[in-house]
Amino acid sequence: MADEAVAEHPAEPAAPKAKDARSPEAPPRGGARGDDKAKDAPDAPGSSDASDAADAEAAEREKERERVADRFKDRTRDPLAEEQGEEEPTDAAAATRARRSGQKLLASGRDLVSFDRSDVSQVHINNISVGLDALRSGLPMRDGPVPEEELLRIRRTHIEPEGYVRLRRALEARRLLVLGGAPGTGRASTALALLEEVTRDGEGRQNSERVRRADPERGVRGLATQVVGGEGGHPRGTGYLLEPALDRPGTLPPDGMDLDQLASALAERGSYAVVVVSVGSAANPLLAGRYGAICPPAPTRELVAVRLRKRLEEEHGDPARGDGRDEGRTPDADQDGDRTRDGGPDEAGSLSRLLERAAELREDPEVTEAVGLDDLRPAEAELFASLLAGHLLGSVDRAELLSGCRGLAAVQAYEWFAGVDRALAAPPPGDGRAPVRSGTAALFHPVAFRIALAVLGGASHSAVSAAAHLLTWELSVQSDPDSTPARPLFCDDPESDLALSRARPADGPVDVAGAEVTGRLIFYRGSALPAAVLAELWDRHFPVRAPVVRWLRLLADDPRPQVSMRAAVAAGELSVRDFEHGYAELVRPLAEAPTPRRRVFAATALDQAAGHASHRRAVRKVVEDWSRHGTPALRWTAAMALGYGRSADSMDDTLDALARIGVRDDGEQLAVASLNVVRLLTLPECATVLRRLADWTGHRGEEYQDLALVSIVRLALTDVDEVLDDEPGTPLGGRGDWPLLLALVATRPELTGKLADLFWTALNTARSRDVALDALETLLRSASRKDGRAWTREGLAALLPALTAEEHEQRRLKWLLRRMMRDQDRPLTEERARALWRLAVPARQRRSEEEESHG
Repeated sequence: MADEAVAEHPAEPAAPKAKDARSPEAPPRGGARGDDKAKDAPDAPGSSDASDAADAEAAEREKERERVADRFKDRTRDPLAEEQGEEEPTDAAAATRARRSGQKLLASGRDLVSFDRSDVSQVHINNISVGLDALRSGLPMRDGPVPEEELLRIRRTHIEPEGYVRLRRALEARRLLVLGGAPGTGRASTALALLEEVTRDGEGRQNSERVRRADPERGVRGLATQVVGGEGGHPRGTGYLLEPALDRPGTLPPDGMDLDQLASALAERGSYAVVVVSVGSAANPLLAGRYGAICPPAPTRELVAVRLRKRLEEEHGDPARGDGRDEGRTPDADQDGDRTRDGGPDEAGSLSRLLERAAELREDPEVTEAVGLDDLRPAEAELFASLLAGHLLGSVDRAELLSGCRGLAAVQAYEWFAGVDRALAAPPPGDGRAPVRSGTAALFHPVAFRIALAVLGGASHSAVSAAAHLLTWELSVQSDPDSTPARPLFCDDPESDLALSRARPADGPVDVAGAEVTGRLIFYRGSALPAAVLAELWDRHFPVRAPVVRWLRLLADDPRPQVSMRAAVAAGELSVRDFEHGYAELVRPLAEAPTPRRRVFAATALDQAAGHASHRRAVRKVVEDWSRHGTPALRWTAAMALGYGRSADSMDDTLDALARIGVRDDGEQLAVASLNVVRLLTLPECATVLRRLADWTGHRGEEYQDLALVSIVRLALTDVDEVLDDEPGTPLGGRGDWPLLLALVATRPELTGKLADLFWTALNTARSRDVALDALETLLRSASRKDGRAWTREGLAALLPALTAEEHEQRRLKWLLRRMMRDQDRPLTEERARALWRLAVPARQRRSEEEESHG
């Protein structure tokens, strides 16, 4: 071969003139790394004068070698692509990223708050008791005056949201304001604050009942009748707060004429009214009209600060005023060290110092993580301030503080689901107009959207919305199986979905057909909400399990990894809460499914359950039984679960189980077993996996040798992103588009020798030689990107010298480089070929060869 190189570099590759390059020169059977099996040795070239019988025997041997090579190549196929075709990409990297994203949202287990949900008006967390009426949506308002004490409290503690002055001016100008907002955001408090302010100096300022709540059953028309002095008429200058129940099925919102009639009546009587509605399809026409306005939530920091000051003043007073309550005490006087560690009245000495300590405690990372909400609503701020004050004053220890903070998300989840479908049993109000439709779908859609967001948080807004509509259908059918529920087509309001579900949008990457594009993603406004929603749903509402299970099975079939993998992670979390039910209804049926996508769903759910110490033993027993005695589908699912590295007691046990699956039935499932051996190489126990691969290459059984050889080839063909669970910032994660083999060589130099020996074995074994050469070509082409920037040169610089230590190995590399240069579709330039040759052959050896060539 050397005589075919260019003259100035005889030892480097150059395009040959007419040499047939279908196969490289065969290396010698022996070598420093060990001998090949005799039956796998490359065939010696036949003599031109051999007999016909010898030629026929040689031809038969060649055909058999080709059959063995083809069978081996078939075992290197992607086992996840069976239903799509061998050439179709499976977006393994997208699936890995989606699983990682779903795990991040459901990673932290949270304490559940225990309180009686059958008749809730108070929530008790440790020694703190806070009313839930401000949180619960759909509660009927009582018709009657607002006590002066409540108006005084609102005047002292209400935090004005952004745009409050604009709202007040609109109310003063039009006498009527339709105020929209999500339940629990303080919209009713803002409405009362507005009415209190405009009536304080108005015609009804002398009236002790100048602010009243109106009966929601009478609606806008009934309120107009009251205002003009009909039944239940009130004095001039009165302010009215009306919160109509628009979410009840069959209820129609007031139209523009109704609002105009009420505004006219209010102007005649010098009165004011605020109609509070929830954002959504029913209220959107009202909010878009001349009287409509959105009520933004009050800022969290100011809410907490005001509530905290109020609590501390009530419980402690200001020592600076000289009450002497805490004089003469020291922190050591408290028997519970936890109650004084973060600052108590003994350490503070004054209200101002207590407030300083409270500000520090509020920003404590552990406390912030326990709260798990990006912003707090008024009732939540009240509870949070009570917990902080209790801890500062010594009545709540650190553990109780954190437990109480974790309960905030649980309370919100309870409020979202409590009695949602009770409205279905209530008759529609008799306002003389017939309902347009039953309203079942409209009633369930907000609930379905919250569940979909808990399962698919971080996916695109469109994917979450589509999944929510699927779940709305399932819930409606479950609620009324004898009727076909209406499916509204044009009622979606993305802004309403965000407000009603405490969600936030964000631009981020979306995987589409193996490429990343920018899309509109959606998340909960708080890391605690996804887990809290799933816990409330699964633990407290058993009838909803059936439609949710059917819905999750539909999501398991979704071809988008951002949907199916996130749903699998959520299914695993739900199974942890009731493993018997989750195993019987989700894991086992999908594990035996005929499609790989469903089996991957089951394996991912099992691994998610194995992430909890309480269920790890059960999961490992299931996977062990499936790997030994299961059907082919169950063994396939077990292999995928084992690839995550948590479904067996040790790495050796994991590899034993994968080998058991891979070698059974003449290697029927060797492809999926080898894939999961490669996935294990991203874990810290990588060296153990390499040791076992080396053992398998020397095994007497050919099926074990094939498992090792297929795994080695797959290692070179698999990108890091396809199998890595770590974050992108880790050493391997920073090389996401690298072949895993080269990434391991670059990040773990101590493994270079073992990796090179294994790949050398695949290159020098007859049945694996062809696919190993193709894999080596893939590695070589990854040295630099199309624009010339370096890519995997660092890994190749370490690997290639170890693969080309002998002369015949260098000849094989030279042959491969020439073949790449001759490729009609992707010809390798001579410059890049020479650069790769220099990476493989040390400079000293190149100089020696050049000197020998020149004589």
